[in-house]
Amino acid sequence: MATMTLKKLFVVLAAALLTASTAVFAVAPQKPTRIVASDLVVEYKTVEIDGLDIFYREAGPKSAPTVLLLHGFPTSSHMFRNLIPALADRYHVVAPDYPGYGSSSAPPVDEFEYTFDNLARVMETFTDKLGLEKYSIYLMDYGAPIGFRLAAKEPAKVQSLIIQNGNAYDEGIDNEFWAPIKEYWKKPSKANADKMRGLLTLEATKWQYTHGVRDTSKISPDTWGHVQPLLDRPGNQEIQLALFHSYGSNPPLYPKWQKYLRENQPPTLIVWGKNDAIFPDAGAYPYKRDLRKLEFHILDTGHFALEEEGQTIARLMRVFLARNVR
Repeated sequence: MATMTLKKLFVVLAAALLTASTAVFAVAPQKPTRIVASDLVVEYKTVEIDGLDIFYREAGPKSAPTVLLLHGFPTSSHMFRNLIPALADRYHVVAPDYPGYGSSSAPPVDEFEYTFDNLARVMETFTDKLGLEKYSIYLMDYGAPIGFRLAAKEPAKVQSLIIQNGNAYDEGIDNEFWAPIKEYWKKPSKANADKMRGLLTLEATKWQYTHGVRDTSKISPDTWGHVQPLLDRPGNQEIQLALFHSYGSNPPLYPKWQKYLRENQPPTLIVWGKNDAIFPDAGAYPYKRDLRKLEFHILDTGHFALEEEGQTIARLMRVFLARNVR
């Protein structure tokens, strides 16, 4: 009887050891990063690029892996105000504002070329000035065409992608929202431009934050309270109209970006608000065609998924980055 008990004990211990070793190999522990209290404080900085002041938020130890957060329209790095501290104990987190947005310079359209090519150029210079040699990129809305330009140009710098309602496929813009914008691409007349101005009103801004969410009481009015006064600045509507038109330069680049994904296979996390009327989840599924190292999550929320699912996205990012970035 004692012999049988010892055998059973041996089997149990062996099974436990096997389970533990499997877990270790599944997610290898990260090299510890020395954290000091100041690393966890979000800092608000500017860097000069071609005569422009580019504002950015930064937190986390500079010796840790970098996560570059690229915001969408019509917001700024403000959209990452809660995500940054949720990652900063383990990652070096950087979130810039593009020219024309947030607290960055916003020169008038006759003094700065508001195109996605040019915004990507400024962001490339930004990463160089900050000495960001490798990074993971969070791609959302306008951040997708900017980030994909960076990644396709210098794929060796990109350690992983986090894609949240950021499009790279025709399926993602084949919907009613884009019909008048596509007409504006074809014919940037004053009449078509005036139709676009409706997207710059307080009502439209509130709609972007609240449409498709489960509970609007969970969406802070600080969001549109931050965005709308910036959109209402003199000359800012012309900036936004220029970028609405420039967005038409992105779909012709989709095949190039898809080729980048196929050839480089960056580890990718998709966290997509399925109720987004601008970039619905029809744009999420095509990534499965081109990516093998893909973690795929469709969330029951809207366009600005961080507002309602911020804790979920932060948790998924931490697990994903721990698996894929050193």
